[in-house]
Amino acid sequence: MPAASFKSVAEMFHHRVRSTPDGDAYYYRRGTDWKTMLWKEVGARVRNIACGLRSLGLVDSERVAIQSGTRVEWILADMGILCSGGACTTIYPSSTKEDIAYIILDSDSRMVVAEDDKQVGKLQQVRAQLPGLKYVIVMDGTPSADGWVLTLDELEKRGADWDRDHPGLYESNADAIDSDRLATLIYTSGTTGNPTGVILTHDCWVFEGEAIDSVGILSPADKQFLFLPLAHSFGKVLECAQLRIGFATAVDGDLNTLVANLAVQKPTFMGAVPRIFEKVYNKIVSGPKEKGGISLKIFNWAMAVGKEVSKLRQAGQEPGGLLSLKYAIADKLVFVKIRAVFGGNIRFFISGAAPLSREIAEFFHAAGIIIAEGYGLTESSAASFVNRPESFRFGTVGPALPGVEVKIADDGEILLRGRGIMSGYYNKAEQTAECLTADKWLMTGDIGHLEEGGYLRITDRKKDLIKTSGGKYVAPQELEGKLKTRSTLISQVIVHGNNRNFCSALVTIAPETVESWCKANGLEKVEYDAFLTHPKVKEELDGVFAAYNKELPSFSTIKKYAILPKDLTQEDGDLTPSLKVKRKAVEAKYKALLDSFYEGALA
Repeated sequence: MPAASFKSVAEMFHHRVRSTPDGDAYYYRRGTDWKTMLWKEVGARVRNIACGLRSLGLVDSERVAIQSGTRVEWILADMGILCSGGACTTIYPSSTKEDIAYIILDSDSRMVVAEDDKQVGKLQQVRAQLPGLKYVIVMDGTPSADGWVLTLDELEKRGADWDRDHPGLYESNADAIDSDRLATLIYTSGTTGNPTGVILTHDCWVFEGEAIDSVGILSPADKQFLFLPLAHSFGKVLECAQLRIGFATAVDGDLNTLVANLAVQKPTFMGAVPRIFEKVYNKIVSGPKEKGGISLKIFNWAMAVGKEVSKLRQAGQEPGGLLSLKYAIADKLVFVKIRAVFGGNIRFFISGAAPLSREIAEFFHAAGIIIAEGYGLTESSAASFVNRPESFRFGTVGPALPGVEVKIADDGEILLRGRGIMSGYYNKAEQTAECLTADKWLMTGDIGHLEEGGYLRITDRKKDLIKTSGGKYVAPQELEGKLKTRSTLISQVIVHGNNRNFCSALVTIAPETVESWCKANGLEKVEYDAFLTHPKVKEELDGVFAAYNKELPSFSTIKKYAILPKDLTQEDGDLTPSLKVKRKAVEAKYKALLDSFYEGALA
């Protein structure tokens, strides 16, 4: 277990600033230009923000919410809150005004740092419900005449004045923070009911930084691209790993410009969710199919060679002789172009927040790109297990990080214990007792088993397991992950069948692949709505399900499916901010369609 070297995130942050003051800390975008911020500049701005919050009346352990997308100011605000002695409440910018009001009230947040006037507008709509909300600080926006809203620039100027008038108080406030003090309240986005605040202390994040450092897969020479939502624990843990290790980070949360930004910044590693890899996979595979002819033949040949090499490397061997020569040719013709999509310097990706399809992992590995899948929950401060780039096993989430204890319950549930585990759910003692045992084991709700070498294989969510009316258990996530790689048309699959006498599925079509699929199949361009009902689309998907069903035991075969009228989106309430499907919400939305599959069927 890594020894605790810092008692708080504030202490870890100040150590980083002092150790590498002239090192590059962050690269951030302004329009099309990228700017650089040194650690000493970060330290000065964080100090001003922390002192500015104190000037507004913030006291020890009081909560300040951040309501913003991923950008460098999010990190500056977070560090400012923590170094002031306060605690950060995270709010997704996609949250409704009702959810925002609930989180602010439940957490008793006294101030909010909001991204822009749009986010401030949501707060203004519910201001009457939030008598305890003293101030709103806007990153890019307009101050209000009554002083309730002030800009981040104004806060920093106030902070500089307060700091001059209170010499030494910034340091003493930071030094007084102990390891057990609340650092972050992350509200989990459930599919039903109100979101729940997860209590994470300073020691949770210090532990995560130290544990990731001790694995030895990252160094100060690395460069991260950070686009993940910082309101999510996956993004937050990468923020803390940077403080411990000292690598530079390019920060930009705009998914629409992600590929273009990667080409400019050329990172060596990046954390991402499986949905990103699925979309890139579809785009890569669709290109050669659209061109056809020799391009498609070369691509297919290269992938066959790459998969042969991938199998060898997974077994700890390297290709030799003719295979080595063929791989070098395949790399020059195809794989170097795939790696260029990610900037060309990627050493590895870390995938988390949802299960990664083994087929996707092996596809990219064939092209020389390692996706090291990891595992954790918000309740475990995100990172608990991770595959190592030099020692990985696809289909697993790797061995535990140093300091994480694991055991498997009699029913297969994964239990975790360690310094990264939450203190509980905020204001939810009963709910805390349901998942945190008296001796501090976290009941994850995930089903899995440990393999040789301590590699953890997760089979499904305990609550997501389908039990058919015949008493057979089906793991839907495994079926869904495999189906999404069988056709570039498929964007999402939701397998259904709990308490039913067979399994069915809802399918969405990826809009971005329609044009290339039409060209590859000799069709004129078809509008999306018409495309969904085109006979050739049904023919392809019928073939996909028929072929896959042959690989399955009869009780888990998918006997009926339907194509939904549009892809699933976060805006429509179908996906979480980390792009996971809200299974119950989607099933409720399409209940009539699902029920129709079983009309006349035996119960």
